[in-house]
Amino acid sequence: MNIIHGNEDNFNELINSGEVLVDFFATWCGPCRMLSPVLEELSSDRLDVKIVKIDVDECPNIARMFGVMSIPTLILFKDGKEVAKENGFMPKEALVAWINNNR
Repeated sequence: MNIIHGNEDNFNELINSGEVLVDFFATWCGPCRMLSPVLEELSSDRLDVKIVKIDVDECPNIARMFGVMSIPTLILFKDGKEVAKENGFMPKEALVAWINNNR
């Protein structure tokens, strides 16, 4: 499993190269908890995409910077630039298709 828990100190470094999927979540959020095993499975299957989790309660400035209003919010970055954003739970097949469509 190559899921990284990001914070305000390392966020920019984590997203600045390659394809990075950022999961904005909270520990108390039901749909966020449903998404976690999907992301864990994806992290095993897709070594080409780094997965970073950002807890919105611990990192409100990052969430605000990217306009995260509801969680879970997934943002796909390529070399530090936002290329796609999606809100809510997604099953693995839909998540894989979304990533592939936004490469």
